[in-house]
Amino acid sequence: MNLRTLSILFLLSLLLECGTSRTDDSSRNFSFEMNFTYPGNPEFVYDHLTGDISEWWDHSFSENPEKLYIEPRPGGGFYEIFDPQGNGARHATVIYADRGKLLRMEGPLGLSGQAITLVCTYSLSTSGKDSTHLVLNVNGSGDYSEETPDLVRQVWEHFLWEQFRPYLDHLHQSIRNE
Repeated sequence: MNLRTLSILFLLSLLLECGTSRTDDSSRNFSFEMNFTYPGNPEFVYDHLTGDISEWWDHSFSENPEKLYIEPRPGGGFYEIFDPQGNGARHATVIYADRGKLLRMEGPLGLSGQAITLVCTYSLSTSGKDSTHLVLNVNGSGDYSEETPDLVRQVWEHFLWEQFRPYLDHLHQSIRNE
């Protein structure tokens, strides 16, 4: 074999090696759905699930974030701004927004730095005279521990029932008393 043929064979073997992929059995998926009913119409609930959420979202990377908000528009973000200089984190990207109907975000949320992606969807609909039914769908994919799906479910229950519900009850009651 001449030098040219050896060089071509060597380059081909490098290309084949670069194209080889490995599968890691630790990568897997999970999903769950949760249902909630809140006072107020779907637009009222949607408007308080988005925008400034620092009054009810109590988990953050920084001890006292400067801002914690969700921009309810395609390409918008779920941001935590740490300080006046603008340091911070994007927890998720909004990939679908339809005021009063649906909000979908994609990102690691509080699991930043891990090889996991969550797609979280809020679906809102009218329930009764002055209430909103919210369905939360969470789909996770990536490399995570066995406990992660249950922990993610518990955290969402904490946010949407233990934190958001009392916050919204208070707001709704204040509006009704005006």
